[in-house]
Amino acid sequence: MEEEAGIKEVVDSHEEKVVKEEIFTKIVRAGKRTYFFDVKATRTDDYYLTITESKKRIGKEGKVFYEKHKIFLYKEDFEKFADGLRDAVAFIDSGKNHSDSADNSVESENGYEKNTLAAVEFTSIEFDDLGEK
Repeated sequence: MEEEAGIKEVVDSHEEKVVKEEIFTKIVRAGKRTYFFDVKATRTDDYYLTITESKKRIGKEGKVFYEKHKIFLYKEDFEKFADGLRDAVAFIDSGKNHSDSADNSVESENGYEKNTLAAVEFTSIEFDDLGEK
């Protein structure tokens, strides 16, 4: 589902001005989760992306609520984020590293910093294990 969003505001009883909150929204339903890709604008009309994962939960008293996790992604990071996502998905699909760099380096503010941990050294953490807020 793609849609343009905004709030119309009446100015001086004549003009309508659209106040942009969400410029574009793409909703992806995937099993028990729903992902929202929302393009928004800053006050200076620079675009950024919020990615929200929403999962329906049932509370202790049987009340339904939605657990949400959000990432803010700014225009200057789009290319690096997309490259990292593409590499991670390719690795999951094939079990092999398809990255251009063979050393799994991580860019830091001072240049490149070698990542010495292999993927198998990380502990698998499920958000369900973290408990409720």
